[in-house]
Amino acid sequence: MSASEIPQGLNGMDLIIDGWFHERGTLWPGQAMSLQVAEVVYHGRSKYQDILFFKSTNHGMVLVLDGVIQVTEHDEHSYQEMIAQIPLMAHGSPKKVLVIGGGDGGVLREIARHSSVEEITICEIDEDVINYSKKYLPTLAIGYTDPRVTVKIMDGSVFMAQNPGTFDVIITDSSDPIGPASVLFEAPFYKGMHDALAPGGVICTQGECMWLHKDLIKPLIQAVSKFCTSVEYAFTTIPTYPSGQIGFILGTKGKESCKVPVKVDREMEESLNYYNKEVHEAAFVLPSFARRAIFE
Repeated sequence: MSASEIPQGLNGMDLIIDGWFHERGTLWPGQAMSLQVAEVVYHGRSKYQDILFFKSTNHGMVLVLDGVIQVTEHDEHSYQEMIAQIPLMAHGSPKKVLVIGGGDGGVLREIARHSSVEEITICEIDEDVINYSKKYLPTLAIGYTDPRVTVKIMDGSVFMAQNPGTFDVIITDSSDPIGPASVLFEAPFYKGMHDALAPGGVICTQGECMWLHKDLIKPLIQAVSKFCTSVEYAFTTIPTYPSGQIGFILGTKGKESCKVPVKVDREMEESLNYYNKEVHEAAFVLPSFARRAIFE
């Protein structure tokens, strides 16, 4: 839920009961995720949202925004590596990369592994997420130390409109489609991403869960297919996200499928915890129920 939708008096701290943080989201009714809390290290409210960092007993540091788990140190690599490496490897030799959201810095960390990249720009509207992630999630926020990174504290849609035909890869690392983030799951935003791509470019966005959000994913893919050359859905497994799975919507501009990586870097794969060429290709193989629900 967005900050404006949080009932009066409820905040991240209200979700800690008997030493456990309980995530209950409106987008996953009837189920919840609980993590045992060792220590709360920060809680406050930015201009945009409620922010909570706590040390868990088994999952390391945890970032929670508006009551929803965004990152745990235990499993963040499966999300950060896949949302970044799939489009980067599918492109093959990106030089200019844009990140929308992703204030924790994990996507930046993954992009920085690529020597072909000359410029990395991140548009994050909430500067507090960046500042507190640098303090409490240094293994992710290390991405900000790369000299190729430029930080823009602003609306990513505005920045893309100002830079048409510019970027080889655009990655949107967003929260769920409720409150302020809802516009990031609408066709005009995807059209803005497509227009900001250079020829042959790739976009990749957080694409929600195939177990929970088929009715959201299908119409979005249908809308995006009207202006992208190809539109595909891939996924990764991640224990602390709803139903243990999160998807990615990938679109291209003058380029065909992203299912097979153009670039394969076995040396880089040795430094990664989740992504490799085989996982890249397998990520697009959907269970029958999801394939039918999303694409038929």
